[in-house]
Amino acid sequence: MTYDRLVCANCAAPVAEGRCRVCRASRERMQDQSPFAGLNPAMLIALMVILVAALALLAHQAA
Repeated sequence: MTYDRLVCANCAAPVAEGRCRVCRASRERMQDQSPFAGLNPAMLIALMVILVAALALLAHQAA
């Protein structure tokens, strides 16, 4: 899950803005959990398409 769509229960602002200390702590915790946490879903899909294309190219060259 990306933090750009989350809303803080403490200040009712987007967590990505980091308006209060609870937002900033949540944002830092989510960034530390995974290297892909800061990526949006479109970027993850693009990376998967590139990976599949590279694997298809390798399979074609090996055959």
